[in-house]
Amino acid sequence: MEIAYFPGCTLKTTAKKLEDSALAVADALDINLKELPNWTCCGTVYSLAEDDLMRQVAPIRTLARTEALGYSTLTTLCSVCYNTLAQANLFVKADSIRLEKINNFMDEEPDYKGNVEVKHFLTILQELGTEKLKSAVKKDLSGLKVACYYGCLLLRPQSVGIDDCEQPYILENIMQALGTKPVFFPYQVECCGSYHTAVKPEIVARRVYRILENARENGANLVVTSCPLCYFNLKNRQKEIKKLYPGFKPMPIFYFTEIMTDAFGLTKTLENI
Repeated sequence: MEIAYFPGCTLKTTAKKLEDSALAVADALDINLKELPNWTCCGTVYSLAEDDLMRQVAPIRTLARTEALGYSTLTTLCSVCYNTLAQANLFVKADSIRLEKINNFMDEEPDYKGNVEVKHFLTILQELGTEKLKSAVKKDLSGLKVACYYGCLLLRPQSVGIDDCEQPYILENIMQALGTKPVFFPYQVECCGSYHTAVKPEIVARRVYRILENARENGANLVVTSCPLCYFNLKNRQKEIKKLYPGFKPMPIFYFTEIMTDAFGLTKTLENI
């Protein structure tokens, strides 16, 4: 199975672990992720103004290039990239005049006709089926109690959400197929603090503390996520948490694909958990 793949900026820098582990997972499952040539930033983040066509140029250019290469599906790993691309896609598909204006502006690009579907990699895995995942498992991870943290942009707005925005299960199903024990915790869909981390890190630290402690209280010994920004906040703000809450004990944070590579016997990331 060959699918067009949009990495986005973060996957080539601070979230390289997410890309590396995802590509290894895809290879193990016979999914051929073909990285788009000459890709550019997705446009982060999606504009909420209906008349802001200029902010839609970056994501639509990506979709136009995907379509021109003959692909009907584009997948990505970053929650922000997914949300931006998926919402922009709906934005132009809902109004042919908007699409025409954007196509006219991109006079050196192929016209986008609206024939591409944007899917997060989690959706690709879900469609592949849990039996396929189970067949690739080589390591016993039954001792892991995993808290699946979704954050905001995978589930909201509902028009592009990959699962129910209040009670998602897609990550839990995958983790269960790998042999781990997913735990339910109410904070799995709460915001991590997002970009406040750049200017108000203490606010983010307090928010992350509540998320991690809620996961711990419900039995988790590690947290998995798919969003590079969530990963950064959950992992890197633990230093600030320790200063604010001296009794806090560190919580291991992983990308869901890292758990998969361990389960498939490709890495030993979880040896010390």
